[in-house]
Amino acid sequence: MSFTTCLVVMVGGALGTLARYVVSVLALPISRDLPWGTIIINVTGSFLIGLFGTLTLAQGRYPVSENVRLFVMIGLCGGYTTFSSFSLQTLDLLRSGAMVRAMTNVAVSVAVCIGAVALGHGVAAHLNSGAVRIAQVTIEEDG
Repeated sequence: MSFTTCLVVMVGGALGTLARYVVSVLALPISRDLPWGTIIINVTGSFLIGLFGTLTLAQGRYPVSENVRLFVMIGLCGGYTTFSSFSLQTLDLLRSGAMVRAMTNVAVSVAVCIGAVALGHGVAAHLNSGAVRIAQVTIEEDG
């Protein structure tokens, strides 16, 4: 871990956080019954990490440096996706007695995000002529 790598991850995280805020604000008008901003963020972030992680492997179609992968997968996606917000919003729904809405939020978020990361990986694997991996090093799995 170098100072440069730390800066790369930090800048990616700041940009991901800004993107999360913008998407959350834009989704407010449709977020009356469920936290759609958080769901949209988690789905698009899941798709992005699946797509980018697979396309940019060393043997992938568009290989990039490890710092670029860390910028996007740990920094940008880590700052953008909102599992902590998802957890807080689900607890709030549970505490307010909205059990069905809370469970809908969990089911939609988990199932669609896993589907999105699989879709992103599938698209990229096809472009990579069948790559089966997303993460190249263990730290990328923490994004």
